[in-house]
Amino acid sequence: MATKRRKLGNPLALAVMVLLMEKPMHPYEIAQTLRRRGKDTTTKINYGSLYTVVQNLEKHGFVEVADVQRQGNRPERTLYGITDDGREEALEWLSDLLAVPAREYPIFETALSLMGVIHPDEVTRLLEERLASLEVQAASARGGLMKLYETLPRIFLVETEYQLHMVEAQAEWLRGFLREVKGGTLDGVEQWRTFQETGEIPPEFAELEETRLDR
Repeated sequence: MATKRRKLGNPLALAVMVLLMEKPMHPYEIAQTLRRRGKDTTTKINYGSLYTVVQNLEKHGFVEVADVQRQGNRPERTLYGITDDGREEALEWLSDLLAVPAREYPIFETALSLMGVIHPDEVTRLLEERLASLEVQAASARGGLMKLYETLPRIFLVETEYQLHMVEAQAEWLRGFLREVKGGTLDGVEQWRTFQETGEIPPEFAELEETRLDR
């Protein structure tokens, strides 16, 4: 099952629509509420892009002006509310994201796919540095979660749990990969080392490339 191509693809648009299901808000209040609830750990939020997102949502009929307020000498504040189309779009979009695994392109995967241009000893050093950072990050996240569990129902912390598990999973994979590289048991690591030390592509790698071209 493929996800539907949507008029807006910015996850911040989804966060805004879901928040406006509670009540109409002005953009500054939307940003403050998202940050107060910790949604800036899962969604990139800045005021400039938020105003643009709200304007685009209005353009597509997903939100509408609900009220214009003025308090004393302060500038007018426009409150936006979600429309029926916006509610339907948000629920459908969120359902797709929960149900359908999407192919994403994390930058770390890109780096792994290109690391052959660096000597394996240097890659080992760099990945050990990354692993140390991940371990600190995981320890901090675990400590933070333990404190949050004391005051918040777990339903409000599932995205933080997921982030922690992803960090721990990456760290576990790195430990295994580093053991193989340093132990020389990673298939192809000797050819990789030879290529870096001689500048010549090993025959085994050249044959693999030719095989791919013949397909």
